[in-house]
Amino acid sequence: MNLLEAIFARRSIPLLRPDPIPKDVVERLLAAAVQAPNHHHVRPWRFIVIEGAARERLGDVMAESLQASHPEVPEAGLDKERAKPLRAPLLIAVGVDLPEDPHVSELENVCAAAAAVENLLLAAQAFGLGAMWRTGAPASDPRVKAFLGLGADQPVIAIVYVGYPATSDSPHPERPFFEDRTTWMS
Repeated sequence: MNLLEAIFARRSIPLLRPDPIPKDVVERLLAAAVQAPNHHHVRPWRFIVIEGAARERLGDVMAESLQASHPEVPEAGLDKERAKPLRAPLLIAVGVDLPEDPHVSELENVCAAAAAVENLLLAAQAFGLGAMWRTGAPASDPRVKAFLGLGADQPVIAIVYVGYPATSDSPHPERPFFEDRTTWMS
């Protein structure tokens, strides 16, 4: 698969089989991710690979977070939150280091980490894997960040769910056009 085919074929795959992803494949996904450009070569991304029982522990933390912010949520809602990390055999959370050098902006670091996530998604596509980029309220919660080994002030820009697609007939969403978002200047 060439690069343009991967870009145009890539889509979020929500239904994944429970089959584990071989470690060498995960390492190749991460190796592709870190090829992303980053100003000042600070490598601001932090990858946390979550598999096995760690997904259950993450689910417990996510349910705890939901209950703390919404005490009225019934047990069924907490169970649903607890089960989210179990939708894929592998999750890769992506945190961002805050800049230490005054010449580096936080936005540059976030953008570099986002470029790394896109590289990871394209590599997953090339390996025949399904992947879905998620964030939501858990990505901002200090409990979740602490579980991931990140500081409360570190952004979590992605929790990527990765696995083998459960079906080959995933819907192809309509692709966006660039024309209405582009201004040509001469």
